[in-house]
Amino acid sequence: MNGHAERKGLEQFGALGVLLALVALWWIASNAGWVSRVFLPTPQATFASLLEGLNLSGEGGGELLAFTGATVGRMVQGWLLASLAGVLLGAAIGVSPVVRAWVQPTLEFVRPLPASALLPLAISIFGLNPGMVLFVVAFGAMWPVLLATVHGFAAVEPRLAEVARCLQMSRAAYVWKMGLPNAMPDILAGMRLALTIALIVAVVGEMIASQSGLGQAILLAARAFRASELFAGIVLLGLIGFASNALLALAERRLLRWQHP
Repeated sequence: MNGHAERKGLEQFGALGVLLALVALWWIASNAGWVSRVFLPTPQATFASLLEGLNLSGEGGGELLAFTGATVGRMVQGWLLASLAGVLLGAAIGVSPVVRAWVQPTLEFVRPLPASALLPLAISIFGLNPGMVLFVVAFGAMWPVLLATVHGFAAVEPRLAEVARCLQMSRAAYVWKMGLPNAMPDILAGMRLALTIALIVAVVGEMIASQSGLGQAILLAARAFRASELFAGIVLLGLIGFASNALLALAERRLLRWQHP
């Protein structure tokens, strides 16, 4: 047990060391003039733009805070819709071997399609509005949840189905009491991946559809050669992705405590 704790501590220390090394390399490259500051601002300038954009410097600003709220809201809404649709459709497909055999080839055909490639089609159907971006985010993030749910239900111990038949359980009762708990590890893993996809698609959708959010802020900063604001937006996206993944990983550990008594 002590060895495991020590190994985990070393891994965390190593991860922090890699991050600090990258920041140090960034600082050296920008301050030494290896790359023009027009394209690579210093970490100090980026941090100052980040504080100003989040209205934490006390010198006004705050536009980045509003953009962050729009992007996070769009990401979370799309992820929730994707999770709900993915679990419902995945359970309906995964619980029946016959339906799996019929639908699996179609799923494998549609799954690799990038959600961003559907943006022109979504724009033609829904127009340039927030609902269009939300639809594309939900569509793109749904597939990891759906496929993970199908896999989780397909991997349920066959004897559990025999027990359910002996107990004369309805299909809904079997899904809720046996299928869903056994598929939960796969579903949560799919939801973690879907959250990352939701953030990526939300940013791309904001860039292409000119919707308010971090994607639009980064694109406008790039066009105006405001490198520090551009990097501040990128750093903020990384922080959002890291924090959301950490929160979901914590929730996953709590929900799956029964697996590790």
